Amino acid sequence: MAGVIVVGGGVGGMVAALLLARDGHDVRLYERLPRLGGKLAEHRRDGFTFSIGPSLLTLPGLFRDLGVDLDLLELDELCRYRFPDGSTLSAYRDADRTEAAVERLTGEGRNWRAFHRWAEGCLEASMRTFFAGPLTGSVRDLAASGARPGDLLAVAPGRTLDALARRFFRDPRLRRYVDRYATYAGSNPYRAPAALGCIPAIEHGDGGWYVPGGLPRLADALAVLLDKAGVEVRLGSEVAAVLADRERVRGVRLADGETVAADVVVVNADAAVLYGRLLPDRARLRRIARLGPSSSAFLLLAGVEGRTEGLPHHSIVFSADYRREFADIFDRRRPPADPTVYIGCSAVHDPTQAPDGAENWVMLVNVPAGDPSRWPLTPRAYGNLVLERLAERGHDLSGRLRFLDLLTPADLRARYGAWGGAIYGGAYGGPLAPFRRPGNRGPRRGLYLAGGSAHPGGGLPLVAMGGRIVANLVKADLRRARP
Repeated sequence: MAGVIVVGGGVGGMVAALLLARDGHDVRLYERLPRLGGKLAEHRRDGFTFSIGPSLLTLPGLFRDLGVDLDLLELDELCRYRFPDGSTLSAYRDADRTEAAVERLTGEGRNWRAFHRWAEGCLEASMRTFFAGPLTGSVRDLAASGARPGDLLAVAPGRTLDALARRFFRDPRLRRYVDRYATYAGSNPYRAPAALGCIPAIEHGDGGWYVPGGLPRLADALAVLLDKAGVEVRLGSEVAAVLADRERVRGVRLADGETVAADVVVVNADAAVLYGRLLPDRARLRRIARLGPSSSAFLLLAGVEGRTEGLPHHSIVFSADYRREFADIFDRRRPPADPTVYIGCSAVHDPTQAPDGAENWVMLVNVPAGDPSRWPLTPRAYGNLVLERLAERGHDLSGRLRFLDLLTPADLRARYGAWGGAIYGGAYGGPLAPFRRPGNRGPRRGLYLAGGSAHPGGGLPLVAMGGRIVANLVKADLRRARP
């Protein structure tokens, strides 16, 4: 039995801690914040509840396999897209209904079905390879991880997500719909790998789900399992350094000066934080810097008076010039003047999320990671601009706002220690970017990385996969180390 320390109580760290404890190890988890869940968090005010992290649960079987027992609500309409010309497209759980909706809008139903078949094949290949275990930065790992002949070609290597969209669709609205999936990884669709196009196969295959009471209830359920497994959880306890010699980790030093010995340290924090502060490593930090940060988020949390007829749980209101929007974010490093806006309103399905006769609107805009004090507009002025753009496109909240709270990249950085407030660590820039992300094994024996900045990436299903990958690595490495 090994002594294990998990640094950070995000979902990836919680999954790793749970599985290692069930494997018989003595596990301690240290979390700087007063609650577990990391970015799976919420904001409450005046009877309103806002999920400020993930808003949709996919691949729920990953969590059921861990023992999470929650009543889930499956969404029939996954998302409604509103395009600059005022037309809309609803993506449904049922692929046939989505194909029919695409056909009505553009006449390209057959093309959408072909795209969906490609996405299914890409997902199957990814599950056998990229999502199945660790990568160390070499394409050769793909062949060594259980790939079948053709799996590498199935993920369209060398093609960007936008190029994939152009391969299947003539209508620019459908290309924009596909390009949107790059934002699930905080990336630019004109540079991100085509493999991100597998996401629709996840949503239409296993569905999109809501956790009644809000998605942070998933973190609460995992916390119960940690307690049952005997994991010692210390909240409000910050790790200041990972202790190691040249060969292996020795434990951690807490911010209060206490040192705690361990055989294994799992870091569920941003890889830039690990290599920049906890265990400084200039070479690895430079590699991360070459990736560049993913996008960050600007959140408007609005208590809205009245009910909006026909409002879906999730909707996207597109900008007029998508390419320019991403050039603003990733090249000019400024919030887009004409942003695409995600709108989430869980009160549509869950009356506990807002007072009677009101709605809880979460509006999210992709913005560059970095200091908002350098923006051309103040955050409050930029929030007003976002509301103006929404009003121009059919979502006028004038006279309906009870309050409007804002969260900026600076808030995300302060909460989570994220690199400039980046949501997913490094961006997926270039077709081989997934292979250049920090791996799950660190540069010392006994050091492992979990969470959205490491392989396989961010988002609820991927960080859960990452936590399981780390637990399996620890088990295998300890078994090999036995005399």
